[in-house]
Amino acid sequence: MHSATIPSQVPSFRVHVRDPPRLHFPGFHKFSRITTNGRTLSTKCCLSVRSEELERLEHSVGDKDAVIIVDHGSRRQESNFMLDEFVAMFKARTGYRIVEPAHMELAAPSIRDAFETCVLQGAKRVIVSPFFLSPGRHWQQDIPALAAEASREHSGVSYVITAPLGLHELMVDVMNDRIKHCLSHVAGDADECTVCAGTGKCRLY
Repeated sequence: MHSATIPSQVPSFRVHVRDPPRLHFPGFHKFSRITTNGRTLSTKCCLSVRSEELERLEHSVGDKDAVIIVDHGSRRQESNFMLDEFVAMFKARTGYRIVEPAHMELAAPSIRDAFETCVLQGAKRVIVSPFFLSPGRHWQQDIPALAAEASREHSGVSYVITAPLGLHELMVDVMNDRIKHCLSHVAGDADECTVCAGTGKCRLY
């Protein structure tokens, strides 16, 4: 704190001016940068950016939480079955109590049906996680509208819509694993993966 003296031509008194409060902004981790084709890209993404203080807190899914993993939905049943398999894998790996699949359109269960199933299992908060790569129109408009419509039927149950998969570092490993497996299949050293099984599309043209 410092003092400022008023000039002598006015009645003498002192004005105490408080130093402005020091604002604390959480420091973010430094991220490496990648240069490709003359362009510089940052590896920073919304899923990996955390302040040091937030890292001390544990934000996790609890017993009263439910996760809905939602994709677009397809008329091809094999594509819809793949979401069911992913949900089973996700639930087994995470140990979350309530995890349900949902399709935005074209197939059942819908987001509304999955929401109700979660509530019937005791969920008080529903986490809608889009099984999408990019934050396009479905994430910005369609899924929020469908989730809001579903929630209106269940007062006292909150919900949140997470970011899509996006630019996560682990996606690089997934892509690289797919490439290696497909090349092994083309060479005759591996069977078709579960995604391509029965299609015969994984081949040289």
